[in-house]
Amino acid sequence: MTTLCPLGWRDAPLLAEALVTLALASLAIHVLPFRRVAGLANASARRAGSSDIAQLRRAVDAWGSRVPWKAVCFQRGLALHLMARRRGIDSVLHYGVAQDADGLAAHVWVSIDGRTVIGGEQAPRFTCLARFPAAA
Repeated sequence: MTTLCPLGWRDAPLLAEALVTLALASLAIHVLPFRRVAGLANASARRAGSSDIAQLRRAVDAWGSRVPWKAVCFQRGLALHLMARRRGIDSVLHYGVAQDADGLAAHVWVSIDGRTVIGGEQAPRFTCLARFPAAA
């Protein structure tokens, strides 16, 4: 039997939050106009606090590859961004594009303090069109 991720049972609430947030992010991306999704991503950090961002990423990635719907960079990035902002972490969601063989490709990644925390593997080849919240 494979484990969901390197998180233990004590992390069950975090895994549950990651699953619910990933599902809500996926639903929002599927049914809402982009400006409404951008509004969600622009929400300010709610409360001061800290959390292990690597643990948040592991939880989102663990579900991202197991849910019965397609959870690509946009869904995963938005979910992680919302979870981080809920904890008072000033994350930034980046939305970029690049030219590829099929035309334009889009990619989403999230950074904290200038360090990419999810989606960074492909981010360098994309030009950032927008960031949420917008740069001050």
